[in-house]
Amino acid sequence: MSSVNSFLDKIVNKLPDFGEPPSHCESSNTNKTPSINSTQEQSPMSLETLKNDDSRPDLKRKRSGDLLVSSQDATRPSEVTPPVIKNEDKTEKSQSLITTNGKIVETTKPQLIYIPLRTGYCYDVRMRYHAKIVTSNFDYVDPHPEDPRRIYRVYKALAESGIIIDPKLEGLDEVGNLMQKIPIRFASDEELLLVHTQDHIDFIKSTTTMTREQLIEETEKGDSVYFNNDSYTSALLSCGGAIEVCKSVVERKVKNAIAIVRPPGHHAEPGNAAGFCLFSNVAVAAKAILRDYPESVRKIIVLDWDVHHGNGTQRAFYNDPRVLYMSLHRYEGGKFYPGTDYGSHTKVGEGNGEGYNVNIPWSAAGMGDADYIYAMNRVILPIAIEFDPDLVIISSGFDAAEGDPIGGYHLTPNAYGYLTHMMKVLANGNLVVVMEGGYNLDSIAKSALAVTKVLVGEIPGRPLTKIPQHSAVQDISDVIREQSKYWECMRHGYHAVDFKHTEETVFIPDVIRSYQSKDLFEKHRMTPLPILKDKIQDTIEAQILATPDIHKENTLIVIIHDTPEIWAERRPLLGTIDPSQSLMIDASRQVIDWAREKKYGVVDVTVPGIAGISHSSSYSIGSGSQDLCIYLWDEYMENFAARNIAFVGIGEAYAGIVYLAGHRDLRTRVKALIAFVDDMPLRAITPVIDEYISEWFFQNSLFFTSHEHSVWDTSVNPKKPRRKFGRVIRSNSIGAARVARERFEEASEYLEEVLEEVEEGESSTATEEK
Repeated sequence: MSSVNSFLDKIVNKLPDFGEPPSHCESSNTNKTPSINSTQEQSPMSLETLKNDDSRPDLKRKRSGDLLVSSQDATRPSEVTPPVIKNEDKTEKSQSLITTNGKIVETTKPQLIYIPLRTGYCYDVRMRYHAKIVTSNFDYVDPHPEDPRRIYRVYKALAESGIIIDPKLEGLDEVGNLMQKIPIRFASDEELLLVHTQDHIDFIKSTTTMTREQLIEETEKGDSVYFNNDSYTSALLSCGGAIEVCKSVVERKVKNAIAIVRPPGHHAEPGNAAGFCLFSNVAVAAKAILRDYPESVRKIIVLDWDVHHGNGTQRAFYNDPRVLYMSLHRYEGGKFYPGTDYGSHTKVGEGNGEGYNVNIPWSAAGMGDADYIYAMNRVILPIAIEFDPDLVIISSGFDAAEGDPIGGYHLTPNAYGYLTHMMKVLANGNLVVVMEGGYNLDSIAKSALAVTKVLVGEIPGRPLTKIPQHSAVQDISDVIREQSKYWECMRHGYHAVDFKHTEETVFIPDVIRSYQSKDLFEKHRMTPLPILKDKIQDTIEAQILATPDIHKENTLIVIIHDTPEIWAERRPLLGTIDPSQSLMIDASRQVIDWAREKKYGVVDVTVPGIAGISHSSSYSIGSGSQDLCIYLWDEYMENFAARNIAFVGIGEAYAGIVYLAGHRDLRTRVKALIAFVDDMPLRAITPVIDEYISEWFFQNSLFFTSHEHSVWDTSVNPKKPRRKFGRVIRSNSIGAARVARERFEEASEYLEEVLEEVEEGESSTATEEK
């Protein structure tokens, strides 16, 4: 009741001062008049009862504070007599409420900085004047991919969506309430010299006075670049536009911005143009901001999601710790443009800039939304948050978009919006998007629109794919391993261990192989074959095991496999595993047991992922397997009696079998090549022996891939796998052990059929000779 009384006291304190009650309001029995402060239970005629009494239609409920007055007789005594309330009894709080006319707080402007600002953009039609000189009618049918219409289509998409208001696409200065046009200008020589050499600037400038023939000649000599007399002007505007949008964001004239510019810039090196790029727009802009705003901008992130590696931007900051360059790009071992190893995950910067270069090189084609978002969550955002930049610049190529004729990737507009949304959390929202590549006009228009909507404040749409590809997960793991040397957020678990300085460690493949050696000796009397070649002797113990009298056997099964898989529960902080919750899945054991049951001789070869801590970083399972297979054939198999040999590969180690088939003539003795490949890249045979070896390889091979192998992605590989990869079959499973378990019966039946057919033929031949 105390809380109720307190509440009622507050109500009473708000009532006007009625003074003394009139005499006719006195009750004949004052002792029974209910008190507003009474702690006793209220009667049915209490204040609350009167408020809700439907049995009294004569009372029209009128509020005067909390008094009820009859509409029929204003002089009729109220059922509740208000107490006398004097001014001196009113609390200080009540007095303050009265003096402010009921206001609790004063009206004030919103304490917001970011939301009231508009999103900036720059665009100028003069950048469309840079175009390839037409030399044949074919140039009209199939125009150069770096098409002048690229920026026009983006600007048109913004107008069509209503984000900007420019019905005639005239490049108006006032375009509505959502976006703000940022005046564009030419970049100065002083700014260009922050990245480029004077000779390079002079050369680009000289194109303004070149003849048509000279321009065509320079185009033909250049590295995927073209020139006309307007190239210099367009390039200056493109670079100047990038600088101005960055300045506008840093000065808080706009909340964020997009530069709709061309020609692109991230391939331009300090001394030469390349890859459609004349000046390194983003690099020049970043260096200009660091120079001109030393107090407010000390650290910048450049995120490059163009499908090609931004070699020019990386070179500009390779030894500069103030700029963290991060690139997601199609790499495929350095085969994709620009075609060098400069985009490798091991390129991390040098000197003071070591650790401030993060390359995420995709090893396969066909990447999509989930792969890029996975990279953002696992690598880019954690490192970016730890770096804590003052400005973020996105080199926004749209050539990873679905439909791009060059990129071969499948990012949707929703994905680009989603990635932009994730980057907005950094640098207090100081975010600039600068256009780079992208060569499908529809794709870049839709993608740039999605990015711009998110910059303005729209929520991004849902990504198309949710689960990353297996190759993407492995690529990210490689990046984390490398970057864990420099970033705390990358060091949880396994990646926190510096193996070069760790003592008292045991290499797990050694432990597993020791167990296998002991177990196979006990069950099948298998013993090691020594390795006496210097190149491969620094590997694990008992790497090659063989059954007794292997040199006398007529039929041999040679198994080449990775270290068996370990399934384990991992502790997230340290990355350690609980041995009691761990299992080793040895797919080779099934093959060995089957072969011994058939009375075949067996050679078992294991190829570890890394051959010890001291081994060269260039070592891989594929290369190690190739060396082992060649050694095994030359030193042992050539001298064995066996004439019926079958090779079985499991995992990436199968690469050695393919290599051996192309470099040694196996046709008279080897009857079958089987492999459980999982999602490892398929290996094509290199026919060093003669031109007919490829057909033999196809006819005698049977390679099972995982269900998710990229070779079955029809958007990337519309045709069946080519014959140079052997006979390739798709499984329903993923993981080498699962694929082997699923397809073992089919593989073993094929081996039995082939080997028994050969043995029967040899028996009949021997009988005839007798």
